[in-house]
Amino acid sequence: EGFSVGRAAFSLGWNNKKSATSLHTFASRSLGLRMVEPAIRIGHGFDIHRLAPLDVAGQGCIIGGVKVENFELGTEAHSDGDVLYHSVTDAILGALCLPDIGQIFPDTDPKWKGCDSEKFLEEAWRLMDERGYKVSNLDVTLILQRPRVSPIKDRMKSNLARVLKADPNVVNIKARTHEKVDSIGEGRALSCHAVILIDRK
Repeated sequence: EGFSVGRAAFSLGWNNKKSATSLHTFASRSLGLRMVEPAIRIGHGFDIHRLAPLDVAGQGCIIGGVKVENFELGTEAHSDGDVLYHSVTDAILGALCLPDIGQIFPDTDPKWKGCDSEKFLEEAWRLMDERGYKVSNLDVTLILQRPRVSPIKDRMKSNLARVLKADPNVVNIKARTHEKVDSIGEGRALSCHAVILIDRK
């Protein structure tokens, strides 16, 4: 029942910039609980998107805020389809025990069509900051057969550190193939896992 109250609050529209603290307090009170913020929180995020020819996808491939150049495929998604930003956004929301990225930024809402996913990550950071937390450690694993991301890994890491206002030393990005297994291994999709540790400021 408490969760349904939280969902109702979010359905009122995220443009209201509702306070994460207020929503968390409201949901806690609906369950008769006393809100106590732990010293640390851990969140996990995952995202996957199909890859398709540029004329089908209608956009290029963006990973970690970096557009992949000289790549013949694009990401099929309602927004810009940045799997790295989406997974980190969901990891932060999960750590805060808030609704997931699909509930806050639904793909049924035309205003998010083609949206720069940095906006989603910025909002997740705002909610985290409002609750009094900062990034303690972020570990990201990209799983994709293509494109090759080693040439842009430093730029992706720099983007994450900038948006999350974190020291680059606490941000890590790894990448691996899927050994040519299933849609990812066949180069028809790409995915990302993110695990984040946040602690009190």
